[in-house]
Amino acid sequence: MVFKMNKTPRILNGIEIAAEIKAEVAAEARALTAAGVTPGLAVVLVGHVAASEIYVRSKVKTSAELGLHSEMLTPPESVTTEEMLALIAELNARDEIDGILIQLPLPAHVDTRRLLEAVSPEKDVDGFHPINAGRLQSGKPALAPCTPAGIMEILRRSGLPVAGQHAVVLGRSDIVGKPAAMMLLNASATVTVCHSKTVNLARYTRDADILVAAIGKPGFVTAEMVKPGATLIDVGINRITDAAEVARFFPEDKARAAQFAQRGSTLVGDIDPAAFELAGAYTPVPGGVGALTIAMLMHNTVQAAKARRGAKALAVAAAAAKA
Repeated sequence: MVFKMNKTPRILNGIEIAAEIKAEVAAEARALTAAGVTPGLAVVLVGHVAASEIYVRSKVKTSAELGLHSEMLTPPESVTTEEMLALIAELNARDEIDGILIQLPLPAHVDTRRLLEAVSPEKDVDGFHPINAGRLQSGKPALAPCTPAGIMEILRRSGLPVAGQHAVVLGRSDIVGKPAAMMLLNASATVTVCHSKTVNLARYTRDADILVAAIGKPGFVTAEMVKPGATLIDVGINRITDAAEVARFFPEDKARAAQFAQRGSTLVGDIDPAAFELAGAYTPVPGGVGALTIAMLMHNTVQAAKARRGAKALAVAAAAAKA
């Protein structure tokens, strides 16, 4: 049986929260630049994958808007692992580059793990390096993966409690599931991690005060799997092209129907939109968690610049101001 909430669920607007973070990043970047340090980001895009190219251009554009220096490097799809390692070594050595991001996925013949581990941990703005993962696990300051960091910012800036809450993370990827679970644990939540081999999954999701869905299956979490009043964090971004699926997920949504008629597709998260009616608060798709990813990348780049070069530069600027 599904119980409906008596009050309207709160929509957690990721676009507005991302705008707040970007404004803060821009202010920090201006302070660093005034002290002689312009945060620098290098994005490496291998080959020509349309979706990746669009995403990378958005990152470069946002960098410029916030006052960061950015470079896009585009090795050919035929590039070898050794050639990529040489490129990463060159970027590691460049002092004006504070953040290095390798756009995934890479071609099958390239050793992704070797490349990610070759990036200097101090410049690992994606938070994928084992050293940063270890720092995160031990509760030490670290460059954290952008999407899980964005989830935590949504919860924090929305004033939603985390300490003492039962958080269930659906998904165990190194990019989202595992680091999200660790961040929630570090924030004093009681954390359960579920995955494709979990038996009687709904038993756990129905007990979640905070449910993070990052499994990559459209509408996988149904209303029957949700605790009334829970906070639902939907990480999934799934493009559906079947009219029957659109009708199933958005039966009374005329705007979605019109969008599908025009584009031939629409987006749905990992949580069935019908489940949102039960939530105390939820992130929409689009306009939720996805909006935070680039904002957190910019944040990580500025933090890397401050850690590597900013403290000395700001001290020099402060001394000059007093003179």
